[in-house]
Amino acid sequence: MVKLPVAGRVKTRLGREIGMVPAAWWARHRIARMARELTDKRWRLVLAVAPDAAVPSPALPPLPRLAQGSGDLGDRMARVFGALPGPVLIVGADIPGITRGHVAAGFRALGAHDAVIGPAPDGGYWAIGLKQRRALPRGLFAGVRWSSEHAFRDTLVTLSGLRTAFLPELADVDCAADLGRDSR
Repeated sequence: MVKLPVAGRVKTRLGREIGMVPAAWWARHRIARMARELTDKRWRLVLAVAPDAAVPSPALPPLPRLAQGSGDLGDRMARVFGALPGPVLIVGADIPGITRGHVAAGFRALGAHDAVIGPAPDGGYWAIGLKQRRALPRGLFAGVRWSSEHAFRDTLVTLSGLRTAFLPELADVDCAADLGRDSR
């Protein structure tokens, strides 16, 4: 899941601290690094892009792309799950510590589970995956309080009844203090 790295439209919380142009620069380079580091012959890496008009943008790495569509984050992630054959693992583009090993662990977990989720220390999550051998769970992402310390727990409620595995905790970058973790 990526947003076009345009100043004032991406990483705005970070931008309020370090400036909108540096925040957009960070996002653009983080997306490019993620694309390089997560490309692997074991899976197909696809960029789910927002806004939809940015799908053909040359500012994004040369990977297959699809539009996220409208709605909140849950609506957009559900659309991605519905557009791709399973299993599907959705990861954020702002996770400095993510490796191929984390992605591989997510897909391995989906071999024996219906869903997988990777928590973040701020109460959100950096990854969510579904095996998708059937229709998406009814009410998937309903009532999730996005961008809050409740997002992880709320999402788990919407996965009720699914065999869910958990990945290690990884942090995302929301503010300037988080940049210290981006050592790679």
